[in-house]
Amino acid sequence: MKEKNANVPQIDSSLRHILRMPAACYAASGIVINGRRIKTLVFTTDLAIIRNCDADAVFAVYPFTPQQAISDAIIKASYIPVFCGVGGGTTRGLRTIGLAKDAESQGAMGVVLNAPVTNLNLAAVARAVDIPVIITVVSAETDIGARLAAGAAALNVAGAEKTPEIVRSIRRDYPGVPIIASGGNLPETIRETVEAGANAITFTPPSTKELFSAMMERYREE
Repeated sequence: MKEKNANVPQIDSSLRHILRMPAACYAASGIVINGRRIKTLVFTTDLAIIRNCDADAVFAVYPFTPQQAISDAIIKASYIPVFCGVGGGTTRGLRTIGLAKDAESQGAMGVVLNAPVTNLNLAAVARAVDIPVIITVVSAETDIGARLAAGAAALNVAGAEKTPEIVRSIRRDYPGVPIIASGGNLPETIRETVEAGANAITFTPPSTKELFSAMMERYREE
């Protein structure tokens, strides 16, 4: 959970069970977007989790073709900013531009493009919207300079166990670029990713099934 400051009043609900982001995330500097500092992004499209967590923002990227109905529902239900996936892998070209413009009009804080997207496609999306375009990076071989020149406002590093290594490499060559990165689910891997230079952490929460299992065990004991 977030580090508590004795001078800051704390108000908690007696009924709501809040999913806390790992404390290790808060060592990150954060990325300030339009005046709001983002340190933690919950990587989910589950509205129940989105409504019951203390993340700074939602990272709504999912393994299906992006659909306006999904992004609209998430943005409307969320009380924290939402970054929406708009394709870049299977979905490319003009459709990504349309999806990005729709996400902006729905109220998204930013849009996320997948790693396979071309620089030309990235540039077209960046010119079409007035919200940050975030490009996913999965390899240290990615031409970061070209991505930034094409209009990427920030990088989303998702390299599994190689994430800290990729972040460290990018930070060495581009000290000022905003970096969001997956930190895994362990405090030590999150700390390693932050120390490598990530400004914000995407956290994959336990599934609803896993959360329910713990609750049911407690009910059975009672």
